[in-house]
Amino acid sequence: MEKLKNFFAELKNRIDFKFHKITILPLIILLLTLPACLWLPIEYSYENCLIENFQLVVILAAFIICIKAKSDKTFFNTLALVMIILFLREINCGRTVFFHIPGGGPNDFYSWKEIPYGYLAHPIYGAFMALSGLYFILTKSYKILWNYFLKAKLSIYNWIFVILGIIFGLLGEEWGMPMLEEMTETLFYVSLLAIIFLQSQNEQYIKETSKEI
Repeated sequence: MEKLKNFFAELKNRIDFKFHKITILPLIILLLTLPACLWLPIEYSYENCLIENFQLVVILAAFIICIKAKSDKTFFNTLALVMIILFLREINCGRTVFFHIPGGGPNDFYSWKEIPYGYLAHPIYGAFMALSGLYFILTKSYKILWNYFLKAKLSIYNWIFVILGIIFGLLGEEWGMPMLEEMTETLFYVSLLAIIFLQSQNEQYIKETSKEI
């Protein structure tokens, strides 16, 4: 119980209320969400269209930031692998890029069972995730993650945007509102990129975090 009290006592000192320049990006996405839901053509939320393509660019940017991290490289290499997993998830391992049904609607794609050797897609994807997890364990990156959890600075606004992205993304899916779902999914990705950037590239932020760790 004493350790738990100390954790929350230290947590107050770790919360970073500074509005960093990178935080402007998720803020813009948040502010654009309602107008997009009201006025943007629904087609922009379809597979391989504007919003999803932007998400892929954000994930790719986060991947590059991870592999260029200035500290805790094994941990950020693991996050780079996570970015690959997210990228593949967005394109359904390539199914929604290469296997559109001719003459079908914008969201009509062949299923894996209709594609030659398509049955291999999910096992290979699963194996890649398993190997990524193995890398995380073998490099002992979990120790770095635990240090971050216990002691690192928390960019509060970016974390709030992450949580909002998750909540409203799930609600958008439940309510059958693809535009809300895709915009808030974008909010999640951009907020995650901002957190990764601060922790891996911003030298002042790294320096301040190192004091905590």
